[in-house]
Amino acid sequence: MIGNNNILERNNALFNKYEALLKMIQQGEDSQFVYSFSCLHPYEKSEFFFLVDEEERLYMYHFLNSEEMAQILSNAENLRHDISIVFKEIPSDFSKEAILKMSDDDATYVLNLLNSDQKSEIFNALPEQKADELKHLMSYHHETAGSIMTTEYISISSTITTGDALKHIKMRSGKVQSIYVVYVVNNDNELIGVLSLRNIINSDPNQLISDVMNSDVIKIESFIDQEEIAHVMRKYDFLAIPVVDEGNHLLGMITVDDIIDVIDKEANEDYLKMAALDRVSDAEGTIINRATKRLPWLILLTFLGMITATILSSFEDTLAKVSLLAAFIPIISGMSGNTGTQSLAVSVRGISTGEMKKKNKFKHALKESTSGLITGSVCGFILFLVIVIIYSQPLLGLIVAISLTIAMTVGTTIGSLIPFFMTKIGIDPAVASGPFITTINDIVSMLVYFSLATTFISSLT
Repeated sequence: MIGNNNILERNNALFNKYEALLKMIQQGEDSQFVYSFSCLHPYEKSEFFFLVDEEERLYMYHFLNSEEMAQILSNAENLRHDISIVFKEIPSDFSKEAILKMSDDDATYVLNLLNSDQKSEIFNALPEQKADELKHLMSYHHETAGSIMTTEYISISSTITTGDALKHIKMRSGKVQSIYVVYVVNNDNELIGVLSLRNIINSDPNQLISDVMNSDVIKIESFIDQEEIAHVMRKYDFLAIPVVDEGNHLLGMITVDDIIDVIDKEANEDYLKMAALDRVSDAEGTIINRATKRLPWLILLTFLGMITATILSSFEDTLAKVSLLAAFIPIISGMSGNTGTQSLAVSVRGISTGEMKKKNKFKHALKESTSGLITGSVCGFILFLVIVIIYSQPLLGLIVAISLTIAMTVGTTIGSLIPFFMTKIGIDPAVASGPFITTINDIVSMLVYFSLATTFISSLT
């Protein structure tokens, strides 16, 4: 509770700070606003900037420098705000200076969100070399290593000493995003080693880089998916990882702050896919947009639901003879769907984290099925006792209990296997959403339930 209170207090303090800044703008307290705004953390600057209306932003443009504008734009990704509105409001010269102050990966992200006219205007204002570099980064496929890497890194030759390497790092330090590691390349810019800044500082200044570098370099190629990169960086606890082409030529590096953004983005995407949506913008879009994105899945589920309706109608005589059977339909179908969704979550998580690559998928499905059998048997036995006590119908209780056990066992089996099947055919396993699993389990559970009831209908009546 103490931690939650601290967060709440911080949020309240931040809100009060924003309120004070807004009041300074409204009262025209220019010097006080400039000082107070400059004291904010870059993330807070961006958050405040996108919280205020266009009128307040137009006021702020008179006092923001290009470095502050770069900070605001760099943090806009985390806040999920529309960056294009900024470029509609500010002159091209100012936007150009802000882009130049940003790291290459952040600048690439921002430019990819602009329309073609805005991009052309920015590129025409940028120095030719910088424009070519950003265009090259933007040419990489979306959500790959190339699209999120930065070309601002430090590389050195293996033939120089650590003392010379330190001098080189000092000269380059102002032009790179961060210095987690230093990469060692040969004359053809092929990656041959890596070492940390700490290694260089603690080494004898006369020692050759080739003697202190680590030649066993963990690297990724530019076409690798960003989700796989996150797994590698988490596995090895890297702060940065080099990106190479197919010829092992060093292209750039990906830093841990970018990977944190990737993890957050992928988690959001998986959650939205569970709801049959593609992107955050779909969830926050217009009513028509939301409906359009959801309709294909809902129509598919409607047709699948018709199968359940057909099954129920085919057992109409059974229901007419023993109407009490209908009372337990929600329990059997609901429990089957619940266990299937739980099993689905375990499988999807295992696939997304890469854990399932090391495990036998058949054994995993068998464990889930056995778990469903045990939980189904326990729940079925409890339900059997309830039916016997309340309705004095032991045979009905037995049918419901067996149906529930089978339904929950099948539910966990289906929930564990469908994600693997979808992965096999190249579909994101997160698409195997809860409603999809639930609908399939409804079909199976109703078929089992009414087949058993029909078999013993003479004894029930």
